Amino acid sequence: MTKKKASTGGTLRKFIVALVVILIIAMGLTGLNYYLKYFGPNVTDNREYLYIRTGATFNDVFDTIKKDGMVKDSATFYWAAQNMNYVDRVKPGRYHLHEGMSNRKLINMLASGTQEPITLSFHNLRLKEQFAGFVSKKLEPDSLQILNLLDSAAFVQQYGFTPDNVYTMFLPNTYQIYWNTSPEKFFKKMHAAYEKFWTGDRRAQAEAIGLDPIKVTILASIVDAEALHDDEMPTIAGLYINRLNKGMKLESDPTIIFAEKDFTIHRVLSRYLTINSPYNTYMNTGLPPGPIMMPSVNAVDAVLNYRKSNYIYMCAKEDFSGYHNFATNMADHLVNAHKYQEALNERNIKR
Repeated sequence: MTKKKASTGGTLRKFIVALVVILIIAMGLTGLNYYLKYFGPNVTDNREYLYIRTGATFNDVFDTIKKDGMVKDSATFYWAAQNMNYVDRVKPGRYHLHEGMSNRKLINMLASGTQEPITLSFHNLRLKEQFAGFVSKKLEPDSLQILNLLDSAAFVQQYGFTPDNVYTMFLPNTYQIYWNTSPEKFFKKMHAAYEKFWTGDRRAQAEAIGLDPIKVTILASIVDAEALHDDEMPTIAGLYINRLNKGMKLESDPTIIFAEKDFTIHRVLSRYLTINSPYNTYMNTGLPPGPIMMPSVNAVDAVLNYRKSNYIYMCAKEDFSGYHNFATNMADHLVNAHKYQEALNERNIKR
């Protein structure tokens, strides 16, 4: 009888031990499964960035991640996203993915909106349309959205501009900006940079030469279009300021090319000079209503710090060095112009 009880007790103990072992193994497997779903490496190197558009839903995000193979196991990502309540916390943006990121780390980044900014650099873009197209390739808003604001009198008026001169607000530089920045916030950021650039000292310099920041930038656009070499900009700026002060027409060839919207022209012929346009400085006195290109900061500063002289005429040098011959009178200018025209003829440059 005693032996039978001992045998039964031993069997029970073995059963309990086995059950405990099974439970431990089950718990271990559950824990491992939990760990792998949340903390295990899952992000691949198929894409460097995940772009989530404004208004996107969780299903949109999941479809992109699955379609582009951004994670090894999309099912565990979906499970983790559901359990971490990411479904209702989708934020647009440009997110930097790193190979081996866990679902938890990825979802925390997306849910918190911790995106990486874009480095946006622009300079020497001639037209507003080009600028809008360039920006739309870097940011979420399309070019039409940006262009519509550029052309909206009501919108740009709040910043003190018109559709003709609003392009003077955009200063060539390098900016850090989030990919999903709205067109309105983009303008606000650009205006803040504009205000920072136009310090009290620069505004005082502009006032001293009878101009404001907008007019300085318009003149700078002409100077920049004329000058191939930065070291000549202050002299060209001084020449145009002399003409403005004398009430003379600027007679700038780049303004004619801008008015014609034909940027293949290399030789401005007399037939171009009669184009009916406010940008035709051979027909209209004073500055055109807006810039003919996005001028460099060097060109703006060249206007503010123009070189004083008596020059009122200039013509490209006949050696095609990119520099100019300057003159204080028409007789000398005609001599310089003849030399340049002969050089054009020798090279068979007709337009």
